[in-house]
Amino acid sequence: MALHANTYAQQLASHTTKLNMGKIVPYEMQVTYNKTSHLIFPSAIRYVDLGSEYLIAGKAEDAENVLRIKATVKDFEGETNFSVITDDGRFYNFNVYYSAHPNSMNYDLLNMQKALDRENGNDVLFEELGSSSPSLAGLLMETIYKRNKRYIKHIGAKSYGIQFLLKGIYVHNGKFYFHTEVRNKGNVPFQIDFVNFKVVDKKVAKRTVVQEKPMTLLRMYKPLTGIEGNTTDQNVFLLDQFTMTDDKMLVIEIFEKNGGRQQILQVENSDLVHARPITEMHLKIN
Repeated sequence: MALHANTYAQQLASHTTKLNMGKIVPYEMQVTYNKTSHLIFPSAIRYVDLGSEYLIAGKAEDAENVLRIKATVKDFEGETNFSVITDDGRFYNFNVYYSAHPNSMNYDLLNMQKALDRENGNDVLFEELGSSSPSLAGLLMETIYKRNKRYIKHIGAKSYGIQFLLKGIYVHNGKFYFHTEVRNKGNVPFQIDFVNFKVVDKKVAKRTVVQEKPMTLLRMYKPLTGIEGNTTDQNVFLLDQFTMTDDKMLVIEIFEKNGGRQQILQVENSDLVHARPITEMHLKIN
């Protein structure tokens, strides 16, 4: 019996040691009752879990990446914790202690994210991205954005002083990356309301929305904002990989907020099937 107990203890110790290899070290912070602490994350907050009723937290209004947190009781003893998952797939864990006078009330976690090793397993997989990790998808979008290469020269739209270009289509791990650019050659800012991707029949593409199939936008590199007069801005959009029959086309629309300077791009199936594969070489930003 003693031999069996010793063997079990050794197995348990071995498994615990292996588990420790993947341990995520928590960050420590202090909260108080009379003041609110704010944490600014590099990406929108998707999930928050509080370790006890001693804490209350919520996303700041109109700021998807800012978390407000404070103590619900004064002078709670010991520690509690909370965890956060952000839209870029990062997992954050915090041990929390009470203090009447916290060392700091506000935290910018961008530098913290940069310090995390992308290979340490601290990456959450989201259903819409399949086996692609959000941090890798984000890295690829960032690389395409910063390289800012244009290899597609024949897809664009221009009207009302606004030019909308498709600069490239890339494919990686079952996902398409669409690299676009908007040039505002007028003096009036172009405030983007939304961007829409849909597959339509060619014969009705210019006349009606009948028989259109909306495509789900999984991610975009940067939020949609305004393009000031006589300036240029670009973005990268992530969609699931797909193909079309020759009688259909992909339509990419960009709509102006409170305006009528809508721009439309038309993409053929031949453009999709010639999307450039992303390899490790492309991860190096020149």
